[in-house]
Amino acid sequence: MSLITINHTLIVTALLFATVALLGVPMVESLRQEKRGGLRRQLDSEDTPLSAVKLLTAGRFAVLTKTGVTTTGSTSLTGDMGTSPIKAAAITGFGLITDPSDTTFSTSSLVTGDVFASDYTSPTPNMLTVAVLDMQAAYVDAAGRPNPDYTELGAGNIEGFTLDPGLYKWGTDVGFTNSITFNGNATDIWILQIDGDVKVGSGATVTLSGGAKAENIFWQIAGKADLGTTSHVEGVFLCSTAITFKTGSSMNGAALAQTAVTLDSATIVKESVCDANVGCVEN
Repeated sequence: MSLITINHTLIVTALLFATVALLGVPMVESLRQEKRGGLRRQLDSEDTPLSAVKLLTAGRFAVLTKTGVTTTGSTSLTGDMGTSPIKAAAITGFGLITDPSDTTFSTSSLVTGDVFASDYTSPTPNMLTVAVLDMQAAYVDAAGRPNPDYTELGAGNIEGFTLDPGLYKWGTDVGFTNSITFNGNATDIWILQIDGDVKVGSGATVTLSGGAKAENIFWQIAGKADLGTTSHVEGVFLCSTAITFKTGSSMNGAALAQTAVTLDSATIVKESVCDANVGCVEN
């Protein structure tokens, strides 16, 4: 075999190896993106665990709104309730009782906790102003988290789904008619970025499994939330507009609405983080 033939063979072989190497890079990257993209987070050395949304001083409230809270029927609320900048007159149906010796808060037979409004005695107005700002900041934080692990899951219909920990994003309404499950351990985090409304069917139930906690589930809702009769949800609802609890509905978590919350014989038990390091105080 001549030297010319040998050199030609070596050149062709080198070109083949170079071509495979160049084509292999995007192929490998494509497979890597498929594993990590809109389907499921595959933790590797580049991933950092999803961190909780910081509620700061808003974390003391079971219900916090900007334009009032209304209830009818035998509502039961465990945790503090507050509204600002609107005044106490926008809290209706609770039969508020104010002790003349301390007008920084009021009480209600329907609330196991204190009730606060912007026109109560100092330091309540400033406390509420800060809490509302913290609520808004938490909403912005949740909405701004990048690189979702799951996008447009079920095209917004998540009926029957089991949701693993991670960051979820929808550009639509999100709803379910019967049940969904959050499955994970006690330190896992879920953030649901929802550009539309949340619609929970009558009698539908959110279930936690594997040790998952309501305080680690954050629903960031650009529209409104509508909880059907006798439905039950888990998590912190950060809603840019209204949250409506229809007859007999319930929540373990917190209802943090930038407009109003309306309740009808509803039950809310506060399950959210109140961090004393940032001045959050719970009874």
